[in-house]
Amino acid sequence: MSTHSHFVIIGSGGAGSEAALIIRKRDPKCTITQITGSKLPFISRYELPRVFDGVDNWRDLLAHPPEFYDDNAITVRRNSWVDHVDAKNKKVLLRHKEEVSYDKLLVASGGGGYLPEGLREFRPLMNGLGSYEDAVKMRQALPSKGHVIMLGGDMTGLDLARTLVAVGHKVTLVAGEQLFWPHEVEEKKEKKFVTVLEAMGVKVVLGKKVMAIRKGAKGEPARRVVFDDGGGINGDAVMPFCGLMPALDFMIGANVDIERGLLVNPELKTTNDSIWAAGDVCQIWSPEENSYLFYYGWHHIKEMGEIAAINMTGGKKKISTYQDDHLYINKQGDIDSPYWMYR
Repeated sequence: MSTHSHFVIIGSGGAGSEAALIIRKRDPKCTITQITGSKLPFISRYELPRVFDGVDNWRDLLAHPPEFYDDNAITVRRNSWVDHVDAKNKKVLLRHKEEVSYDKLLVASGGGGYLPEGLREFRPLMNGLGSYEDAVKMRQALPSKGHVIMLGGDMTGLDLARTLVAVGHKVTLVAGEQLFWPHEVEEKKEKKFVTVLEAMGVKVVLGKKVMAIRKGAKGEPARRVVFDDGGGINGDAVMPFCGLMPALDFMIGANVDIERGLLVNPELKTTNDSIWAAGDVCQIWSPEENSYLFYYGWHHIKEMGEIAAINMTGGKKKISTYQDDHLYINKQGDIDSPYWMYR
């Protein structure tokens, strides 16, 4: 009977994929299984704006070539959804009733786009950017020089906005509380960054509350955003960018602590000795800072996957409590952010 450890990773994004690679390097004989709802190999969401810049083959966006997984003996269970985790018996239960046993589990399921309660009823009239399929669908729906209305204004949305403007589309941002999230920007500086954003070609609407999203009237653009003062704007598509919500429903009842995310220590271990977490899904308690930390951005997420893997395989490494979270104006006079992959 084999005594090799079985590492199960929920999620195939930046944290999960990096962790799988590091685990394999540190434990050549172990078994590694990644479980993901995606139908495609790992494509970073930070790569998705490139779809609007002419990349029309998903293979050009892959973080690793398909043979990477075979070469590293990593089993990837695609199009598989976790129903819940039985931490007591160390099992992951899938929606199609299959059970996957583990010795050590990494939760790296990431986060989905957060939608404020007042906008949820209008979800069918909005476009998301959570996957390659979403990006392609959005690109196909946009006419030449189309008009995209963005709601909120987090850094993921602004990254897409600068790409859309660069390829000839019009972008109007109806700014909300999430403007520049996850950056925390002082009010005086926020005005300066808004001015720069408009100079980059993004029209910014301030002080308006969205009350409804409607289908456009006949002969008008496909969507209309209605404000609380009765006014509104027309556009070809509406996209919400209001921050992230950790994807954690399947961990409810797993006997691990959950705050705003899955609670972990600086070594990324949860309150269960066999479960770690990495990426957007977790919240880090830092004794040194006496506070909770969230780490965002592709390079931070990749680092978290590495640290979790080291500790899962017998090492001892803590994540740095410092995170560069400053919003910049670069030499070209444009907004720049450490949360963007291409700066």
